[in-house]
Amino acid sequence: MKRIVIKIGSSIIYKQHTINYSLLKKIVYQINILHTQGWKVFLVSSGAIALGMKYLKIYSRPSQMSILQSCASVGQVFLMELYNKLFKKHNRLCAQVLLTWEDFVERARYLNAQRTLLKLSEFNILPIINENDTVSVEEIKFGDNDRLSSLVACLVDAKYLIILTDVEGLFFKGKLLNVVEDISDEILKEAKDTTIHTRIGGMRSKIEAARIATTCGIKVHICSAFIKDVLLRIVVENENLGTVFLPKKVLKAKKRWIAFSAKSKGKIFVDKGAKEALIFRNCSLLSPGIIDVEGEFKKSDIVEVASSEGEVFAKGMVNFDSSFINKMKGKKIDKEIIHRDYLVLI
Repeated sequence: MKRIVIKIGSSIIYKQHTINYSLLKKIVYQINILHTQGWKVFLVSSGAIALGMKYLKIYSRPSQMSILQSCASVGQVFLMELYNKLFKKHNRLCAQVLLTWEDFVERARYLNAQRTLLKLSEFNILPIINENDTVSVEEIKFGDNDRLSSLVACLVDAKYLIILTDVEGLFFKGKLLNVVEDISDEILKEAKDTTIHTRIGGMRSKIEAARIATTCGIKVHICSAFIKDVLLRIVVENENLGTVFLPKKVLKAKKRWIAFSAKSKGKIFVDKGAKEALIFRNCSLLSPGIIDVEGEFKKSDIVEVASSEGEVFAKGMVNFDSSFINKMKGKKIDKEIIHRDYLVLI
């Protein structure tokens, strides 16, 4: 399926106290062209808080949570009004989809969000997705929509994730990186967060988003929205604009959810032999290799798997609760603690 997730940052929509209508018109035009060519586009858009600050006449990002949430609730209305006005000129319907991290953490809500987004695309309606900032405290304090865009890309099994920003791409040691095959810790360390007063995130959060998406087999572009026909050149002409992160081996849908969305309820510590069996021989986790259990969890919960030194190297869905695993650790039982089909190396 030809699916694309496009992420638009706040700086593309609103900068220096002005809405960038000219640039947004160009982006909307390109999205409409992609639709006519059979691509299903999912738009993840920041900008609600920035627009709320504009209309509430607040000129630096508030630190008080209730004010941030007020800005988000006011700004989201103006954000959707802006997109509806622009897409209406192309006879394109939009749908507002507000998500929280709980929609990814809980499996039932995750699948419901997936069904809704895919059904909207079947109707040729453009989903415009944003974090529900009004209720999602954690995101406003610590994150941005970069991670959300990568999770949406994994959710809908996209071919591309295109993160449009106001810089050319990722610079490493003073040079623009055109193609990245593997995201090293050195690259992550050099990436900087933003200091712009109306937004959060920055290049580091974009690289972390690229790491998630590429692990799900999705090609990622981080590039400037100001490049002429940027979306058409990437998708239609297959140009490597900005910084391109190459996809890795595709994870199955359930493993994607375990790896990047599901919240860990506890931790299982294993010995060296069990660690090597999981990493190098694609084995299931058996009880003889378990040395300790941390936290309280139930059957079918997601837990982290760590070495005896505490290094977390996998996540998986357990077949037993924590009290049973703790009682049977180091002993042999008939069933695996975590089956290899529900275990992901991280």
